[in-house]
Amino acid sequence: MRKKIVAGNWKMNNGVQETEKLINEVKDSISILDQKNVRVIVAPSFVSLTSALENAKNSKIEVAAQNMHQEKNGAYTGEISAEILRSIGIKTVILGHSERRQYFGENDKLIAKKIDAALANNLEIIFCFGELLDQRKLENHLLEVGSQLKNSLFHLKAEDFKNIILAYEPVWAIGTGETATPEQAQEMHAFVRNVLANKFGEKTANSISILYGGSVKPSNAEEIFSKEDVDGGLIGGASLIAEDFVAIIKAI
Repeated sequence: MRKKIVAGNWKMNNGVQETEKLINEVKDSISILDQKNVRVIVAPSFVSLTSALENAKNSKIEVAAQNMHQEKNGAYTGEISAEILRSIGIKTVILGHSERRQYFGENDKLIAKKIDAALANNLEIIFCFGELLDQRKLENHLLEVGSQLKNSLFHLKAEDFKNIILAYEPVWAIGTGETATPEQAQEMHAFVRNVLANKFGEKTANSISILYGGSVKPSNAEEIFSKEDVDGGLIGGASLIAEDFVAIIKAI
């Protein structure tokens, strides 16, 4: 059975104190939930990771990093390596997020290197991918997503996917208030699973959790999560409000 996952990407929000407060509010609210097949992950800023790990200890909450550099070490001012993340106890990292692609020029080739570095250090990866609005309007969205998967993942072995979670981000639905319909989400998730099945086999494809990331809210979470190939969500803004994040977790 595929794991159900709700992950909160907190982006460049919240200092240490705000992060601690939010984690404590969420963990208190979900402590009574009996959802053994559901994982809850949060990704605070780098400066809050150690504190977040401490506050999440002995709870249902796991802590991930939002990004990492592809090199082991060196003169890369302001960057964080897989080894450094592992040294403080981080086990999961988000790679390929649309904002990293859009604002920092990360491409498929670079993201593939980051994936290799993460896997070499036994880090689990939440790999993000998705199309822009123009690509959706031109009906090139399946071609674009297929290309991103191929360029970043097709060099891997089937066994590597035990450490990979996929997150589909329709970029046109991030922070815009727009949301892909549940049917659009299901169409893309089913397409992705089929692409992976053709390359790595159905057993591997059917074992991978695929999250939806695009303006998930308490009001639409249950309907989106009800789709066969949607295994959870990568939540942005709504995960910064404890009540909303908990409602989304309950929806799964």
